[in-house]
Amino acid sequence: MNFRPALRFLGRLILLLAGTELAPAVCAALYRDWSDVGAFAGCAALTALIGVGLLAGGRKSGQIYRREGILIVVGGWVLASVLGAVPYVVTGTLGHPIDALFESASGFTTTGASVMTDIESGSRAILFWRSMTQWLGGMGIIVLFVALLPELGPGARFLYKLEVPGPTAEALQPRIRDTAAILWKLYLSMTVAQTLLLRLAGMDFYDAITHTFSTLSTGGFSPRNASVAAFDSPWVDLIIIVFMVLAGANFSLFYGMRLRRNWNLFRDTEFRLYAQILGVTTLVVAIELVRDGAYASSWRALLDAAFQVVSILTTTGFATADFAVWPVLARMLLVFLMFIGGCAGSTAGSMKVMRMVIGLRFALREVKLIFSPNAVLRVFSGGKPVPESVVRSVAGFFVLYLTIWGTGALLLGLGSPDLVTAATASAATLGNVGPGLKAVGPTANYAFFGYGHKALMVLLMWLGRLEVYSIAALFTRAYWRT
Repeated sequence: MNFRPALRFLGRLILLLAGTELAPAVCAALYRDWSDVGAFAGCAALTALIGVGLLAGGRKSGQIYRREGILIVVGGWVLASVLGAVPYVVTGTLGHPIDALFESASGFTTTGASVMTDIESGSRAILFWRSMTQWLGGMGIIVLFVALLPELGPGARFLYKLEVPGPTAEALQPRIRDTAAILWKLYLSMTVAQTLLLRLAGMDFYDAITHTFSTLSTGGFSPRNASVAAFDSPWVDLIIIVFMVLAGANFSLFYGMRLRRNWNLFRDTEFRLYAQILGVTTLVVAIELVRDGAYASSWRALLDAAFQVVSILTTTGFATADFAVWPVLARMLLVFLMFIGGCAGSTAGSMKVMRMVIGLRFALREVKLIFSPNAVLRVFSGGKPVPESVVRSVAGFFVLYLTIWGTGALLLGLGSPDLVTAATASAATLGNVGPGLKAVGPTANYAFFGYGHKALMVLLMWLGRLEVYSIAALFTRAYWRT
């Protein structure tokens, strides 16, 4: 284990984070909030000082391998969450450090769960920072780091594979640095496009950019207490639905489409199933809402059903309605979607559609082997055989994920008013979804939990964002053995 080269890279990552903290200072200056200008400038200076300290403790030479990559990725997310919490405390937005850490971790991991009881009481700068942390965490601060640092060499591949969500991390170019740069260019282009469309739909620039940050990252933070429902605009709803769907898709598909000049996304097996899940679930939920009498207008029922189905499947967590009071079938379907998530290689959280595909086909293969025990059967996806190493990884992921969710629900049950709250809070934080049901529904928040339970949910957020394996590896003997 080469700790010192890892420390050096962590130092450079923290310096990059310090630079991003100047953006909310500029926002505060535009709104003449001089106290927040000083607060964020001070936070940026503190973050930079820590980054310089890590740089000084590291060294230039030394290769980055798997162990060092895990340390950099896990350490990077933890440090970003801790340092990102400081502005909440300094500005007086959140008084307790655990509350501040919860809000910061929820931002960077794109979870969208909040302990702020009155969001609109926060300053413009702090709410800008809150949404910006989601935008940074969406495509991944490590991916941005890889894109900007040419000297990472072979270590870039380890960092990229550990950071990009999904069972496999597809490289778009032979050089991983080029792949990371392409992904961030796509992300920036979509950010500009959505911001402009929301402005045309009637939002002011501040609301447009903050909601864009939270849409493309599938994070779900809104500077409004009522979330997207505050705008009461079908056009805003439709624009956000479209970009949530795009953010939940594999970003490499968009690059491939541009190269091949073939704009048919449905050729991809995972995207096709993703779209089918969205379409079928939306129709079922809309029909159930109308049948139950929850909506007088079929059009509004369909729009709200589409918005919430897309929001939950992509793990964004925005709300245009209080789905916690919807009919039982609708709520059950939304909880089921929490465990699926978006596509591999997207900014979405949870298990991912591709893992579901591989997992179901693996289960089907095992059933077939009962009747033909000597047969050699492969798991296929998209017409190609899936390597056995990936199949084993997916099977192990399911076991770990469900075990962590169950353990989290059990522990949260000690501080929850009911079982549904505990179970959905665990699923929503581990899956980086945000809202759950009952006491953690879309019109509620996580403020009532004790500090111990909030710390547990921060861990669940990190586990979910890093897809379990990276953090779990730190607790094995093999990782620390020389």
